[in-house]
Amino acid sequence: MLRSLKDSLEPKLITLWRIRGYSRSDFYADLIAGLVVAIVALPLAMAIAIASNLPPERGLFTAIVAGFIISVHGGSRYQIGGPTAAFIVTVATVAMEHGYEGLVLATIMAGIILMIMALVRAGELIKFIPYPVIVGFTSGIALLIAFSQLRDFFGLEVESIPPDFIHKFMVYLAHLDEMNIYAVIVALTSIAIILLVKKYIPKIPGPIIVVVLAALAVWMFHLPIETIESRFGSIPSMLPAPTWPDISFEKVRQLLPDAITIATLAAIESLLSAVVADGMTGTHHKSNAELFGQGTANIASGFFGGLPATGAIARTATNIKAGARTPMAGIMHAFWLFIFMLFLAPLIIKIPLAALAAILIIVAWNMSEIKHIKEIMKAPRSDRIILIVTFALTVLVDLNFAIQAGIALASILFIDSMMKTTHIHVVENEEEDPDSIARKILPQGVEAYEIEGPLFFGVAEKFIDTLSLFEHPPKVFILRMRHVPLIDAAGLHALEILHERLAKQQTVLVLSGVRPKVRTHIVEASLNKLIGDENIVEHINKAIIRASQIIKGSQTDVEGGIRSSDY
Repeated sequence: MLRSLKDSLEPKLITLWRIRGYSRSDFYADLIAGLVVAIVALPLAMAIAIASNLPPERGLFTAIVAGFIISVHGGSRYQIGGPTAAFIVTVATVAMEHGYEGLVLATIMAGIILMIMALVRAGELIKFIPYPVIVGFTSGIALLIAFSQLRDFFGLEVESIPPDFIHKFMVYLAHLDEMNIYAVIVALTSIAIILLVKKYIPKIPGPIIVVVLAALAVWMFHLPIETIESRFGSIPSMLPAPTWPDISFEKVRQLLPDAITIATLAAIESLLSAVVADGMTGTHHKSNAELFGQGTANIASGFFGGLPATGAIARTATNIKAGARTPMAGIMHAFWLFIFMLFLAPLIIKIPLAALAAILIIVAWNMSEIKHIKEIMKAPRSDRIILIVTFALTVLVDLNFAIQAGIALASILFIDSMMKTTHIHVVENEEEDPDSIARKILPQGVEAYEIEGPLFFGVAEKFIDTLSLFEHPPKVFILRMRHVPLIDAAGLHALEILHERLAKQQTVLVLSGVRPKVRTHIVEASLNKLIGDENIVEHINKAIIRASQIIKGSQTDVEGGIRSSDY
């Protein structure tokens, strides 16, 4: 058991070096990928710190220290860690209520919680947080982030901004007549540049172009808008010495709910990022090692004057596209950021805050989950309710309460659905079933699996992992769903992912025995267009006939000189 725990916590860096070694070409590829990611991370790290009402160097300290440790101790091959926009609302609230010392203590406590989660192997349990809850609070955070940037976007001279949404909105309205037209022009131009660069030259990081051009414009034309220097002064060119925060039982008690929120966000964000990286590269992360790495990184970030940290999806994707091969790329990203801070600090402070606000508004839009919100709005009514309630509570009340209420509501509605739709019966002998697969003859190149019970958020991930990994991919995969009485948004999402993974293997998905209620949800989510109406049939006999047609058509295409992937 202890050996199994040790294996699950072994960093991906060590695992890769032990299995495949590390060559000079690997180092060169990781060095270049780290440089590209550092260029992207530099403005983001400072913008996130400023949006959290903290000095910009706090973001740099976090990206360097936490980014280094997450890559050394984490469980993902390509993960890039650092401060992320998801923490902005929580960090700003904790810093306002308890001061920066309180935030440091909450960050260290969150790190300890993450390490405990890893030791009890809770990495697999994060997936049980319902999909609509994740989308709801993520989109709510995105709205709050975008809203928090309006002061710098419009160049409003407001010293103190209230933390809650409604009062913040009223303050903006009261000061709207003080709008700085130069700040608005810089911000709008920055957004346009980012979008144009992403469309026409996607290999070049748009944010770094924006901060360079914006700083040059402010310097050359003497534009009267705020910069990092005018608001915060100079930034240090070295990491601070580690410090231990003052700890008392009362402080720990007060900060525990915030520490749990930070740990939950860090766990969800990092594991989602690792899953995205796996999907892009075909690799597999170690969830418990990832949580352990996140825990040690947050503890270290607190000691070195940083912020909460987690895996950053956009930076991780950039790392992969830049050609990274091992976690050394994340280490190199931290190294390059340290070099930037060491030698470029006098230039970094010339960046206008309006440009950083524009960058974060783009980040917020990318976080907004618009596509997934549209998917869930076509899902069953219970998922729509969970999404709306979680989103509203995140924006109007509090992230802690929103997550708790969303999970509680999802559990209640799920139990209600199970009571209405689930029937327990004993199967005496499967061979007595006239539609048993044992009584059928499947064409060569066809695999058939059957799923029994509701396809919901609790089993969706297991469903994907179990059904989408074949040593020798079949030409047709029949999924029997005659015993699936219920499907929710996560189940629909799982079917979509399954179809995409099978399609990459040139395997056609055929759904058999789909019940009318389940088929209605599939149609409402437009999955029938993706899978094909002809590939969704009501009986296994029709599924086998359809599979035979596909096999025959594929063979005809090959004989006629057409690739089977064109079928």
